[in-house]
Amino acid sequence: MYKIAVLGDYDSIYGFMALGLSIFPVSGAEEGRQKLWELAQKDYGVIYVTEALAAGMEEDIAAFFGKPSPAIILIPGIYGNTGKGMARVKGFVEQAVGSDIL
Repeated sequence: MYKIAVLGDYDSIYGFMALGLSIFPVSGAEEGRQKLWELAQKDYGVIYVTEALAAGMEEDIAAFFGKPSPAIILIPGIYGNTGKGMARVKGFVEQAVGSDIL
């Protein structure tokens, strides 16, 4: 059975622990890269990454596109929303449906 991880700054992700998700607080992009690859090698089927952290890890995250596992999903953090997470979801929906539904 796959597990779900949340990766980002502590203040943005600690609430996910109450939902039973595994949280992995990191202090920057370099530490985030290392943790992302470590989690990908384990039984994590979904890895949520805060948008602020993902901004410094774009190449690493792109390496997982087209692979069935893990799914990397961007989420907003407490420091704001860049819109990248929503844009990715919109792109996936457009690809699946064949047109923009919004």
